[in-house]
Amino acid sequence: MLGAIIGDIVGSRFEFGPAPQKGFKLFTEECNYTDDTICTIAIADAIMNGRDYGESLHDWCRRYPNPMGGYGGRFGQWVESDNPKPYGSFGNGAAMRVSPVAWLISDYNQVREQAKLTAKPTHNHPEGLKGADCIATLTYWLRTCRITKDDVENKVWKMWGYEIPTIREINKIGSENHFDGTCMETVPMAIRCFLESQNFEDAIRYAVMADGDTDTKAAITGTLAEAFYETPMELIQKALSYLPDDMLAIVYQYCDRLSEKV
Repeated sequence: MLGAIIGDIVGSRFEFGPAPQKGFKLFTEECNYTDDTICTIAIADAIMNGRDYGESLHDWCRRYPNPMGGYGGRFGQWVESDNPKPYGSFGNGAAMRVSPVAWLISDYNQVREQAKLTAKPTHNHPEGLKGADCIATLTYWLRTCRITKDDVENKVWKMWGYEIPTIREINKIGSENHFDGTCMETVPMAIRCFLESQNFEDAIRYAVMADGDTDTKAAITGTLAEAFYETPMELIQKALSYLPDDMLAIVYQYCDRLSEKV
């Protein structure tokens, strides 16, 4: 979850701004949390405090109706509705908010089941469910050392049918100003950014340099990277400095919960 928050905040200033340049500064005054972090916090809150996923998402997004970058059109309508219903989305939001599942739930089968349940309140299209399942499962495998980095690409193809593009292909798409807003696009891209990286920061930089939906791509990449690499404490502390008190309360509860599992 912390990796997702870091990736979101680092990528936030590039989503609708100028293309990132090599060697860009990770955190600036132009950065902030976006809907990615809000929704990730909502999922963690739901798991730890016994809340319904849809109710928690709706509550947290109502608390923060105008995050940096705003909400996507249909998701924004869902947030504004007093009686929100799933709307068949296969957007990448299903994958960017799922990371708490892979850390707070210990049973493999429950990880996969709960991952899909986190998507269902909004992203109940089969591709939305698949994106959430893939990222939660892969994160769980990586953090529990059930899979090596070299095995990831083949395993992802066999289980979810995602073809992982090369970095060159991803950069070409980004240079064409294409906005990768679906699970089918962003999930494979994020996996490649992780696979090409040498450490946590490197993974985030690959994701942001790919341009397009920079905050979400970096959030998903950060999710995978956190499960495999050591996450630098200075990056965690800097990212958390952007969050309001109620979000920090969930983060601290989350960290306490993980420490109890050790």
